[in-house]
Amino acid sequence: MFKIQVYNSIAKTGLSKFDSKKFNISTEVVEPQAYLMRSHKLHGQPIPSSLVALARAGAGVNNIPVEEYTERGIVVFNTPGANANAVKELIVASLLIGSRDIIGGIEYANALIGINDFAEMNRLLEKEKKRFAGEEIFGKTLGIVGLGAIGSMVANLGSSLGMKVIGYDPAISVETAWQLSSKVKRMDSLETLLSQSDFVTLHVPAIPSTKDLINSKNLRKMKPSAKLLNFARAEIVNLNDLIDAIENKVIGGYISDFPMPGMIGLKNVLLMPHIGASTKEAEENCAVMASEQLIDFLENGNIINSVNFPSTEMARTDGTRITFTNENIPKVLGHVLSVFADLNLNIIDMVNKSRGDIAYNIIDVEGKIDLAIDRNIANISGIVNARKL
Repeated sequence: MFKIQVYNSIAKTGLSKFDSKKFNISTEVVEPQAYLMRSHKLHGQPIPSSLVALARAGAGVNNIPVEEYTERGIVVFNTPGANANAVKELIVASLLIGSRDIIGGIEYANALIGINDFAEMNRLLEKEKKRFAGEEIFGKTLGIVGLGAIGSMVANLGSSLGMKVIGYDPAISVETAWQLSSKVKRMDSLETLLSQSDFVTLHVPAIPSTKDLINSKNLRKMKPSAKLLNFARAEIVNLNDLIDAIENKVIGGYISDFPMPGMIGLKNVLLMPHIGASTKEAEENCAVMASEQLIDFLENGNIINSVNFPSTEMARTDGTRITFTNENIPKVLGHVLSVFADLNLNIIDMVNKSRGDIAYNIIDVEGKIDLAIDRNIANISGIVNARKL
């Protein structure tokens, strides 16, 4: 039976995917083989020697020491795209509240609570409504930095709303490119995108290369009226540079679900809790996706949507399946194959993939094997871990 440690609240629709006869799922597990979690911070937390996988019900993994887990041969899964629609819808709402003073209008109307005469209330509303006038987003230029699962959906929706959509993503995948509307124009540089956009929305992960991606230098490239939307990660925007740009009217405004000290109360800044993916549907989608990926890995060794291991899948055969992780160096695979040869075992099928300094392998061997062959493989120099499934 597989033992899974659960952190945070995981939607029941995801937990229901686990067969209770095969999986022991609890918030308190001794020697877990896997973690299922959302925002629990693992930095500094001891790693059990039994752990082989971790599934994060969400896209970001900045709460996970990925490099350390990779060195231990632990596969880290996330759920890209599962919450994309929820974030996309919040972006649309932010475009609207950023172009028209909807919030100010609501606050003004609520302040009239003491007026009981309809005619008097209507007179005040008509008199003051010009204070809350804004502009339409139709015909405006929407610049999207990062055209992944969320960015591509925002791009297509922006185009359908009559906006001119431009995008910048030097690492765009072929799959995403096919999903983009033909009306979306790709920019060759971030600076070019910033200079042409009325709204800029960020959809890149928080990694070393994107820290302070938006800073004083490129904020000055933006139009004085342009609004910046950040529903990706706080670290992508340099806080001090942003505050300076807002206070000196270098840009027209900032909207984000990452409130930071120093930003609260600033004019033309709209902040909210981190609610981008906080919908019932998104939480359920993430939980189901994370659970299914974890089940497939634990039972079959397949890897889909890992942030640190190569995508590796192989259809299951009637034989015994062996999986192993090794340092991506010469001759290791050859040494492993010699173990099968010495035991006179016939390999039915196999797949080998690498990513950076790590390689992952799935091998199906003919017949049922009672030998502890995974232990033999684990003892080979360069092998990180091995499993018999």
